Amino acid sequence: MTKFILFGAAAVISTVFVVPAMARHAVPGRVQQNESTYCATIEPGNPYSPAYDYQGWSNWRLKGGWDSRGDDACARNPLFNGSSF
Repeated sequence: MTKFILFGAAAVISTVFVVPAMARHAVPGRVQQNESTYCATIEPGNPYSPAYDYQGWSNWRLKGGWDSRGDDACARNPLFNGSSF
């Protein structure tokens, strides 16, 4: 009998604490994106993204040098899509 009372008390207490955490209403709408695919895939100094321009991205080392246009654009606007290069 004591085990049943302890189990029942544990169930009631867990329900009191768990249900409010789970009882959130789903909010329909647009999912906010924090970073564009372009900004998430560029490498430091390489303004080309493999998702947008794979050949430019892979040939970047042949050109040499450091080009921070992509880094600067993503620092100003994380949703930058790389279309203005």
